[in-house]
Amino acid sequence: MNRYHIPLNEAITALQKETGKKFAVLMQHGTMSVEYFAPYKTDTQTPHTQDELYIIVAGSGTFFRNCERIKFSKGDVLFVPAGMEHRFENFTEDFATWVIFYGRQGGEATIL
Repeated sequence: MNRYHIPLNEAITALQKETGKKFAVLMQHGTMSVEYFAPYKTDTQTPHTQDELYIIVAGSGTFFRNCERIKFSKGDVLFVPAGMEHRFENFTEDFATWVIFYGRQGGEATIL
């Protein structure tokens, strides 16, 4: 997959084609991948092996990260290092986010 631009409407359409899935992988390059993620009612994520960024596209709710709960809304950016427990909770029906995985498996991040 070698793409450089993904309009939001294409991401929504791609997810609708993924029967039974809550995400669609839309771009990959090296260790980086970009997904569109829109869970319905419950987020059942488990810790991932790569660092990740969430860029909230729509909706609001609470983000559980490492035993802390943070309110989020459209336009927010959330970071989760590899291996950390996290999930979205009490989110609105329109909730959707870009997810960017990157770095080596099990990598450590530096937060500025």
